[in-house]
Amino acid sequence: MAQTITQKILAAHCGRQEVHPGEIIMADVDLALGNDITAPIAIRILRERGIKEVFDRDKIALVPDHFAPNKDIASAQQCKDLRDFARDYAITHYFELGEMGVEHALLPEKGLVLPGDLVVGADSHTCTYGALGAFSMGVGSTDLAGAMMSGKAWFKVPGAMKFIIEGQLKPWVGGKDLILFIIGKIGVDGALYRSMEFTGSTIRSLPMDDRFAMCNMAIEAGAKNGVIEPDAVTEEYVRERAARPWKFFASDADALYEEVVEVAAGDVELQVAFPHLPENARPVGEAHGVAIDQVVVGSCTNGRLEDLRIAARVMEGRKVAPGVRMIVIPATPLIYRQAMEEGLFATFLSAGAVISTPTCGPCLGGHMGILAEGERAVATTNRNFVGRMGHPRSEVYLSGPAVAAASAVTGTISSPEDL
Repeated sequence: MAQTITQKILAAHCGRQEVHPGEIIMADVDLALGNDITAPIAIRILRERGIKEVFDRDKIALVPDHFAPNKDIASAQQCKDLRDFARDYAITHYFELGEMGVEHALLPEKGLVLPGDLVVGADSHTCTYGALGAFSMGVGSTDLAGAMMSGKAWFKVPGAMKFIIEGQLKPWVGGKDLILFIIGKIGVDGALYRSMEFTGSTIRSLPMDDRFAMCNMAIEAGAKNGVIEPDAVTEEYVRERAARPWKFFASDADALYEEVVEVAAGDVELQVAFPHLPENARPVGEAHGVAIDQVVVGSCTNGRLEDLRIAARVMEGRKVAPGVRMIVIPATPLIYRQAMEEGLFATFLSAGAVISTPTCGPCLGGHMGILAEGERAVATTNRNFVGRMGHPRSEVYLSGPAVAAASAVTGTISSPEDL
């Protein structure tokens, strides 16, 4: 039977030639990931059960990124739980401050996730790694505990949707705009428990940073995973990072899809998702005149180097509007260094923005940019639910880095073309 890339990866990890949508399987994992919110629960399970060793200390990654640098006593204790566990169980891939970055940017950068891998993470945006041609999905803390003990996890094989995107993108339009446009078309449950496979000439021309942004937000359409077939762009990215072999999988030409959605890239405008759901995506022109209080450029969706370059290009020679706070958060220490060495920080600082150490911070309403009652933010993050970034009566508008930077300059939601 013809198989999709997702089915092939799952089959390879459970010792079978093929798997079928709806089947329950038990499969080997190549990496199990936890952060400072989700991993302490899993750690407690292992300790309470007297488990003295993990299945493979090289196949677990712990990244305290959500409330780090520690914002209060409770978060300090959670981070300490990870630190102590990493020491006691000799976990190879534990990333503390100085090495710590936003997990879904950090692990690919470190070469810990590769094409053909099967990855589980106790964080919903683990689906990001599908950009590398891996199968990756979020799990609960108890499933993470099971994976750390056994090296295995159970899966219900998802059905698949194919998104064929053809043509050339308009100026400033990128992966974030594409995925917001798609979610706007199908809704936040439009891909419920399905695999979202992105293909077409537009996808093949996208750099890795845009591919990561697209797969990162598959979960916002209810998908189990997002995935892009690996190609020369993928190989160039992983070749300089990988410390172990990888394998490219590709969907069969006659693989079955529950739905096929075609998108003409030239029809996609710069997007803004209005509160309080990512599916409320509209062309940026429909948001003109909406006054804002804060702009955040960062997160596991758009905190990579190319995102910062785009924002800096918009900000060059300009100032943040009076009364607006602009927060720039490079996703990893390497991105931080590269942005600094390229002069991007000088541009942001001259404009009146502030630069944060790598952290998830404001994305989840953690710290480093909480909104007060009645405040509005434009953010390159992935969710704009009620109270996501602070007060329940605050508002978050999602966009890519170009719109975020332009909005910081004007003080209202704007396109770079408006400047």
